[in-house]
This record gives sequence, C-alpha cells and structure tokens, in this order.
Amino acid sequence: MRTLSLHRRSALALAGGGLFAGLAPLPAFAKSEDWAALGADVKAEFKWAWDHYVEKAWGKDEINPVSGTSQSFFIQGHDLGLSLVEALDTLWIMELDEEFQAGVDWVKANLSFDIDGYAQVFETNIRLVGGLLSAFLACEDRVLLEKAQDLADRLLKAFDASPHGLPYRYVNLKTGAVRDPETNLAEIGTYITEFGVLGELTGDERYFAAAKKAMMHALNMRSPIGLMAANIHAETGQFISRNASIDVYADSFYEYLWDAWELFGDEELKLAAEECLKAMIDHQGKRYEGLLWFPMVDYETGEVTNTSQTVLGAYLAGLLGQAGFKAEGDDFLKTYETMQARFLIVPESTDVTTAQPRTLRTGLRPEVADAALNLWQHDRNDRYRAITATHYRNMKASSKAAYGYTALRDISTRPMTQGDNCPGYWWSEQMKYYFIMFAEPKRIDIERLVLSTEANVLRGFVRSS
Repeated sequence: MRTLSLHRRSALALAGGGLFAGLAPLPAFAKSEDWAALGADVKAEFKWAWDHYVEKAWGKDEINPVSGTSQSFFIQGHDLGLSLVEALDTLWIMELDEEFQAGVDWVKANLSFDIDGYAQVFETNIRLVGGLLSAFLACEDRVLLEKAQDLADRLLKAFDASPHGLPYRYVNLKTGAVRDPETNLAEIGTYITEFGVLGELTGDERYFAAAKKAMMHALNMRSPIGLMAANIHAETGQFISRNASIDVYADSFYEYLWDAWELFGDEELKLAAEECLKAMIDHQGKRYEGLLWFPMVDYETGEVTNTSQTVLGAYLAGLLGQAGFKAEGDDFLKTYETMQARFLIVPESTDVTTAQPRTLRTGLRPEVADAALNLWQHDRNDRYRAITATHYRNMKASSKAAYGYTALRDISTRPMTQGDNCPGYWWSEQMKYYFIMFAEPKRIDIERLVLSTEANVLRGFVRSS
C-alpha cells in the first residue's frame, strides 16, 4: 500500500495513563548522512542485480541469486516475467531508460495471459496488473494498458463466480474456472487501487464497482467493537474464523481503504479506514515488555487469540500516520526499530510476549522501509531515513549473493545463512522505497505520490514534455 499524499486529521489525544501516553517527540537523526550518495548506491546495486537477472533469468518469474537459476511463481512451467514487470517503474524512476525500454519491449513481444492454468487472483492483480499499469503511466505505451486490461478481465471471472462478489482465490486464466472459495480479507479486498485506476484509464466502471462491492461486504459484517475476522468464504459470504488480524490474511485490505480515498476521493471508504484503525487501536494494541504490538484477537470480544506478529505488520505504522494516528504510528514503528537493532534483520515472525523470533528464515521483507517512508512524508524527520538506511545496509550486508539479493534461511548465524531466491517484490518495493527516500528523484512528485501495496506508482510520476 503505499500512499504518500496525506489527507490527515489530528492524531488522537490519548492523555493520562493510556496505551500511547507519554511518547517523546521524535529527534532529528543522521544529519551528517549524505542522502544523495546513499541513493546513488541504491541505484548502483539495483542496476547490478538487474544485469544479473538479464543474464541469468531474462523473462523468468524470479531469479535464484546464489545458484544463478530461476523459478516460476504463478503457474509452474509458465513464467510471466514477474520480476521484469515488477521492476519496470523502478527502472524508470531511476532513469535506467535503456533497461526500462528493454523490459517494455519484452512485455510487448512475449507476455500473454492465455494460459490454461490457475493463478492466484490477489497476487496476479497486485504484481502484474499493477506493474503493467505503472509502466503504462510512466511511458504511455498503450500496449501495456491493453495487457493490464486483458489480465484484469480474466481476474474478474473470480468475482463473477461468487454470489456475493467475493473473488475465489484462484482462477484459470484461459477458461475462467475458479477454485478455493475459502479466502481472506487481503485476497478479497486488495483490488480497488489497480482496478480503479484501470477503470479511469479505460472508462469502464466495472472494475472499481467489483472491487468496492467485495470490500463493503466484509465491512458490513464488522462486530459491535468494529473488528472483522480475517478469513471469509466466497460462496457463503460468512466469516470462517474469529481472528482479527492486522497482518497475515488482512493487511492490504486496510491499506486499500485509505488508498480509495487518496486516489478516488471515496468518502465512505475513508470513514471505514478511520473506524477500522480506531478499533485496532482500542482492541488490538497491546504492550509487552514496553513494546507496542497488535496481535490477533477475537473479532467480537477483543481477547488475544494468537501471540505471533509478522514483519508484514510493520506497514500499519505508516498507515496509522497517513490516517491521522501519527503518535500511534510512531509508537508501532519503534517496535520494529527495536527488533531491527536486536536482530539486524527483523524476524519473519515474532512472539510478542517475549520479542523473540518464532522463525529464523526471512524473505527480503520491505515493510519496515515502507512504513518509514510513509511517516517520513508526514514531517520529513530524518529519523525515518535513518531507520531505512539501517534497513538497507543490513540487507546489503546479509543478502547480497553472486547474482543478486536473496532471502535468508537463518538470521541467527554470523554471517547469516542465505537461501536462494529473490522474491519479485524486491524489484518493486524496498529498492523503490530506499531510492525515493534517499535520492528524492526528479521523476517523482512525493507530495502527490500514491503507491499500491506492491509499491507500483499509480499517481505521482513527473514526465518531461
């Protein structure tokens, strides 16, 4: 999610002995840092990794940077150029124009979605539909828009198959057949930014309407304390768990409520975003050993049901800041800053009661940088840049392999034990967050910038005439 143009209201004034009381003002950090030089370093590392992708995995979904091999992501044996599509707008922002054009040319010549295989609707939308749209907005080559629309039309079949307009998890891209109705908030509610922009560009209102209908179905089932269960059934339309979650199964649903306001001025979803975030603060925010966490709770009672929190949850710090809950956002980011200081790489999953890792592997996660970027936009305090600089340098020290950057198998070893995969989102997300925050690139208007949950630029490009 990553919307940066802020329509903000005053942060909650929680006085006295409340959960968020007594927060010290954020200090200025790292005044001696040469941010432009750090941005140049990010660009150099991105270009280095891109050259290896071109050499070892051109047109493949993901590169395995240790072995120099590749792997499919959506449909085994049918690569859709995932990393290439995800990288396009980052290449453009970094003014790597030859590399950008080579990628666009590959898409125009090779990318087809007429495949008899099941693709995950949510992932396909945020990664490929979003990636194609942002590339189109960068260069205005209509073939990119046509391919985005073709893919979105195939994904709409998953919405149409449900009596409630809740998309099934998987759709056959060729036949339109669907499967897996047991789904979740993230997978039914992370479409409105990409579908809405597509609708504006094509004049077709079906996309926005389908996305909003699915979101409203879930929102209308909120409990009396304002929470939703994370898991839902596309056929019955009913919740199939009692767990309210801010991260796994739910995260980008909440991001896209606010994005609908930022991009399209949807007042109804803006109000829903504020109400949902207030309910999270009131019923999920818990302190353990001085750190603020948002563990899973029963959506009707607020009772804690699971004491794990993933690194994915860091996004919420930025979203809270965007929606006017700045103090709470800073407080939650402090939790992840503490985890970063302790472990260098934030654990994939943490037991909130002990602040100890539940797993030692991690997947090159971008959410801490995402949150820091959103909060930095609020007041340009270099504290957020400093947190992000540490995030970048720790990634560079631990994940750089022979042919790119890789996920890690064990963050507790020294040196950390590397895995052998670069997830597609690495090309779209953290490297873009780093570059925007450090370099302040001339092709981005930060005040207008709206990023999708996959960090695809959906508003805010600056194009020369």
